[in-house]
Amino acid sequence: MKFTLPTNSLFAVLARSQWWISALLAAGIFGATRLFLPLEMAIFAASPFAVITAYVCWKQLRAPSAGRIAATLERLTAMPREGFTAALEAGWRREGYEVSRAGGAQFDLELRREGRVSLVVCRRWKAERTGVEPLRELHAAGRKREVDELIYVAAGEVTAQAKAFAAENRVRVIDGAALARLAG
Repeated sequence: MKFTLPTNSLFAVLARSQWWISALLAAGIFGATRLFLPLEMAIFAASPFAVITAYVCWKQLRAPSAGRIAATLERLTAMPREGFTAALEAGWRREGYEVSRAGGAQFDLELRREGRVSLVVCRRWKAERTGVEPLRELHAAGRKREVDELIYVAAGEVTAQAKAFAAENRVRVIDGAALARLAG
């Protein structure tokens, strides 16, 4: 079972923030606690925030730079469809999915892991802008198949309307940094 923090907990918010915010909190808590308690207690009180600081630093150091993401997306958009699909397959296999291709269907890939089935559409990944229509098609295909997750892959911009539709209909959009991490 995978451990997940509640989305709005203090530690989850700090894990999504810059590292120095957690470091300032750790220093502040250490200083305030040290005024009233012994050194050992101050270290104990500040240690969770120090651990979050170290985790966020590690995560941010491993994150690709904007230039690297742009270069990866440029390389991906230059690939032929077969090569791009193969890169996605390899990425999902690294994440532990069982991947199969859908020949000529309304979706391109079918992912399976732990009894959950996901449908992926990646055939319009080179489009500069993606509107709502391809997401509607994917949503319709997902309703027919009764799958657990729908995923749309785009290397270009996804319009605000399309993002709203995706959020409303539980369609996960993979673009930008997430696409570069997956297929890069």
